[in-house]
Amino acid sequence: MPELPEVETVRRGLAEAISGATIEDLRVGAFSGSLAGITPEALRAEIVGEQIVDVGRRAKYLLLALSNGRTIAIHLRMTGELKVARPEEPSGKHHHLTFVLAGGRELRFRDIRKFGRIRLLDAAELAALDAALGPEPLASELTPAAFHARLQGHRRAIKPLLLEQHFLAGVGNIYADEALFASGIHPLRPANSLTPEEAGRLLESIRAVLSGAIERRGTTLRNYRDGFGQAGGNQFHLQIYTRAEGEPCPRCGSPVQRLVVGQRGTKLCPRCQPL
Repeated sequence: MPELPEVETVRRGLAEAISGATIEDLRVGAFSGSLAGITPEALRAEIVGEQIVDVGRRAKYLLLALSNGRTIAIHLRMTGELKVARPEEPSGKHHHLTFVLAGGRELRFRDIRKFGRIRLLDAAELAALDAALGPEPLASELTPAAFHARLQGHRRAIKPLLLEQHFLAGVGNIYADEALFASGIHPLRPANSLTPEEAGRLLESIRAVLSGAIERRGTTLRNYRDGFGQAGGNQFHLQIYTRAEGEPCPRCGSPVQRLVVGQRGTKLCPRCQPL
């Protein structure tokens, strides 16, 4: 599933490629289930002739701000992809929707598993979406003290809490494992048991793994591609997530352990991350 670094990588590419473009048409394939709360006809009527004035991101959502004040919110979920293409390029399988742009370009949405969703939001709906999400982990407003204070209100294990988007926006399974390993914190530690020093170390690790992944244009393990169909490179720099159970820890050499935490497969080093 694309997480914050992958969505941010797509956002940066799209911002450069389609900011200022006018939407000339909308084409929807046989599967229209990617559209949430709006029909293809209604969406077409709202967006055709409008300009994409900004390409933003909130958590794992891509946000295409339009000149009429509406916002196209796209959640890629497990296998959703957005690609800027020329009309003559073949679209391939699982291609469900196309935004036809002025200047002979298309923004295509492809989704193998069909879990991705596209919504059209007005200002109030966009504000509600923003309010339902937690702070951005890379935002300067989230200080170590503020992060520790948020942890104190939760007794649950730290890893599933990090995956809750209303607690912290954009972090998923890959980067939660990587950050917990980097900070030496066991994924089953109760969140409110972390000391201020541990909370600060964890926040620093979250920021480091996310920033590193953005620099390497995301992690491609299966389906993820950026807005031009290119794979990311961060998968070659993962420390713990891709280790098989029993393989040596890259830090101390102890056998890596695999647990199921909050119904998610989780890798850790029991020596570097003692419980």
